[in-house]
Amino acid sequence: MKFADTDEKREAEMQKLNLTPLTAQIIAIAMVNPETMGGKVFFQSNTKEKYSSEDNKVEFISGDEKDILTNFWNTILRYKRYITFNGRTFDNPFIMLRSALNGVKPTRNIMPYRYDASEHCDLLDQLTFYGAMRKFNLDFYCKSFGIKSPKSEGITGLDLGPLYREGKFRQIAEYCLGDVIATAHLFNRWNEFLNVKD
Repeated sequence: MKFADTDEKREAEMQKLNLTPLTAQIIAIAMVNPETMGGKVFFQSNTKEKYSSEDNKVEFISGDEKDILTNFWNTILRYKRYITFNGRTFDNPFIMLRSALNGVKPTRNIMPYRYDASEHCDLLDQLTFYGAMRKFNLDFYCKSFGIKSPKSEGITGLDLGPLYREGKFRQIAEYCLGDVIATAHLFNRWNEFLNVKD
């Protein structure tokens, strides 16, 4: 029993290392315009490939992590505002540090002033009113607002490591896209009903 307990603790610690930019890497970044639902997915793969979604709205481009980051910085430069879910405390710092570690120079500041959603809208900040309400994960907010959750396909973030080791790169890219599409729909709901403008 002690061995199993030790193995479980070791596995839990290894999982934590997947959440820090100093010991993990970026395997996919998806970007979708919430008005058109068109966009791009940059993902790691053993082979270079470029293809489009069935509806031709999303372009998938493979490469290594440095390619993903370079493509991300070139793409985000074209947009005035970008939307994330928990981007301020996870995605954005992760991307910044992985960029530095890969020698990729950022093209803009993705950590702007927190309390102005006109440049970076972090939906977790918005839906918790900057910490006044309890935080929930994207899956919970999607279900609450009647939006198809990316987890409904049976894959969660915990599955990405095993999928990557198995070489299921397209599946990872699709999952990442599903996450971002759900975020875009959630943004549209927030923008319509909660984004009070003077």
